[in-house]
Amino acid sequence: MLAVGSRAPEFTLPDHNERDTSLTSLLNKGPLVLFFYPADFTPGCTREVCMYRDLFTDLVRSGLNIAGVSPQGPESHRAFREKHSLPFTLLSDAGKSVIGMYDVNGPFGIGVRRATYLVDQSRHVQDAVLADFRIERHEDFVRRSMALSRGRL
Repeated sequence: MLAVGSRAPEFTLPDHNERDTSLTSLLNKGPLVLFFYPADFTPGCTREVCMYRDLFTDLVRSGLNIAGVSPQGPESHRAFREKHSLPFTLLSDAGKSVIGMYDVNGPFGIGVRRATYLVDQSRHVQDAVLADFRIERHEDFVRRSMALSRGRL
């Protein structure tokens, strides 16, 4: 995991519509909740993204943007978004380069850790959570991030 206070690495990845999307372009809309997840259509990941979907309106009202990163391709992300009515960007990191930069590779480089970062507009990590199996820790993190955003981000 990146340390709180460290600078979030810049990246550009294809989104669910195959458009190149950079960290900077995501931050143009405000501070960012950037989450990494193992795979589209798995039970845990589906539960996680649906939780973010259900909090999306409150996130936006708090001035936050949100985007997810996993190794699946844009076509899988498109289908995943459509099936679950996800209103936010999903980014494809097939080569796992960004996953590596954000230090969320699974053990021995296999898979992806379930991690969520709060990145401010100057690209500094304000907070982070790593919880592979406890989705509720990510929900608590997002709720804290919304409160923080209302206060001073």
